[in-house]
Amino acid sequence: MSEQICQLSIRELLGESVHYVIPVYQRNYAWDEAEITQLIQDVIDYLPQDGAAPQHYYIGTLVVFERQHTGSTAYETIDGQQRLTTLSLLLSHLKNSGEPGLAWYDAPRIRFESRERSQKTFAAIFAGALEPVPKGFLAAQDTNTSITNGYQLIQKILPRKLKENGVDRHEFTRYLLENVVLMRVCVPQQTDLNHYFEIMNSRGEQLEKHEVLKARMMEALRDDAEPERSRHCLHVVWEACANMERYVQMGFTPTQRDAIFGAGDWGRFQPTDFTQLRDALALPATGIGAGSTALTLDQILEPSRPAAGAGGKAEPKGEEAPERFHAVINFPNFLLHVLRVMTGKNVPLDDKALIAEFDTQVFNADEPAAKIREFVFALLRCKYLFDHYVVKREFAKGTDGWSLKRLKWNAAVDRHGAGRTSYVNTFGADDEGAGADRGDNRRILMLLSAFHVSTPTRVYKHWLNAALKHLYDAQQVQEKSYLDYLESVSRAFVFDRYLAGDDRAEYFDIVYGRKGQCARGRDEAAGSDRIASRLAYGHIENNLVFNYLDYLLWLKHRTNDAVSGFEFTFRSSVEHYYPQNPKEGQAPLEPDAVDSFGNLCLISHSKNSRLSNFMPTAKKEYYANNQIDSIKQYLMMQRPEWNADAIRAHGEEMIGVLVDSLEREAVADGLVS
Repeated sequence: MSEQICQLSIRELLGESVHYVIPVYQRNYAWDEAEITQLIQDVIDYLPQDGAAPQHYYIGTLVVFERQHTGSTAYETIDGQQRLTTLSLLLSHLKNSGEPGLAWYDAPRIRFESRERSQKTFAAIFAGALEPVPKGFLAAQDTNTSITNGYQLIQKILPRKLKENGVDRHEFTRYLLENVVLMRVCVPQQTDLNHYFEIMNSRGEQLEKHEVLKARMMEALRDDAEPERSRHCLHVVWEACANMERYVQMGFTPTQRDAIFGAGDWGRFQPTDFTQLRDALALPATGIGAGSTALTLDQILEPSRPAAGAGGKAEPKGEEAPERFHAVINFPNFLLHVLRVMTGKNVPLDDKALIAEFDTQVFNADEPAAKIREFVFALLRCKYLFDHYVVKREFAKGTDGWSLKRLKWNAAVDRHGAGRTSYVNTFGADDEGAGADRGDNRRILMLLSAFHVSTPTRVYKHWLNAALKHLYDAQQVQEKSYLDYLESVSRAFVFDRYLAGDDRAEYFDIVYGRKGQCARGRDEAAGSDRIASRLAYGHIENNLVFNYLDYLLWLKHRTNDAVSGFEFTFRSSVEHYYPQNPKEGQAPLEPDAVDSFGNLCLISHSKNSRLSNFMPTAKKEYYANNQIDSIKQYLMMQRPEWNADAIRAHGEEMIGVLVDSLEREAVADGLVS
């Protein structure tokens, strides 16, 4: 081998007559909807605009070891196999769907070592076993469901993303092959592979973009009227907010909590501007910034120490342990949400744009220091609102579930002589745990979790930005108005974007132009035959259509024991309840019936792979002993027979439920009594 590091386009990488061996010590293929969506969106984002020359998009590194004496060139894949497998599946889909210019991709370049099922699955996919629907020669006993899941997700996500972004499929393919590049790093022959594999995940990390951003802000505040105090405020707020898994109050000392979030309460946000916030975080006698205006890079990036408890001791691990809550977004993307809310500008909600957007909106402003002060205040306020009013995943007492809770400080001393923090429902009863199922707190939790599972990636979470915008603008957050707003936004997303065809609205216009109001009226939607066609298989643009319907059905049937405990999960596979390809001896239905909305529901990919060819009776028997995936699916199973007439009747009923929800918009606007 002439070079140990090669820059290769995807065409060069997968066009070589080489094999990339996935050794047995590597984990199985594990990418799901979030990772695959992110990869496709990243490629789309780097496509040249307005006739500009294409620029390379560097997709990462592939670390390999060249095996000797194999008869042909073979690279053992040490790092990067998830990305390599996904790219290979993507090219297989493009080839199988008739994309021109892929004649050179004449054989799979991946070989799975000691994994016969994975090897057979990949070979079958390459040969078109899943295009356009599963063929019989991909037998269940020879199938790796994780790999078929990845391929089917590509089938679903790629057309949707191309349509959303107005990108031509041929243009996407050309850019993917020629301008998406990867660095292949071949380790030396004398490398101890076992030792290398052990240490590769513990190597030093590069400075992340948000850390660079913080350092630049600290530098820009040198020109502030009170640079020491302002920079100290930025540092403390930034570190308190950066841990998205922890409620922001826990990033401050008890004295600071009293000043910012209310003495003896810690549940209110008291400062009204940066000056009040800076005063609440007055410089300590010693520590960062004391006695000098110069800070080292280590000090700028130093994480805040754990806050002391009310008795002066470190907070105990337990109630406040970071592992208890899992946020729906990471910190770099959250920074962009705050910037959009603060400025009202159409800031991209993708952390690839983090530095560029802060250059435009903050550092290139007439008074950068003033913009930074404004942002610091907005950051802390948004994190407080996010913690208290946005759904998160909670892990407690050996179980996990969706949570909508606020932090509560109980000043009454315990047996150790100190108060304690707890987490109670954001709205309604103050008790912990079971109260989450009561009243509007549960309705808001259900809506927010429906939004999140419909858009599982960390980028482009427009529902989250809509929620933050409403919360940030509110003088005081009211339970009823927040619920009404979230329901209105969900209707607007479904009817004004996903079911609107070429007349679809932009997210920014829905949230910032129309304040979340749906523009489509009930009569207009009910009289449109186009809704049925846009709800047919292959035409539904976003899973929120299914999840919003399930929310409406939950409201309607929640007194039913089988429905009351329903929870939204990351279901991403559209199932045909009557199968597209029934088992031998069973009669197929006409495509117009089998692909219509009445025959579709949302379930997990693993269950879809297992049950896809089962008849409705067999599926009903399976779910008799298993939790339902969908309320729509549950209602389908209640019908004694499932045929073309039942499909038509159920479809009309479900479309009616969707359309009838638009009447709520009219009531909220005072248009009907």
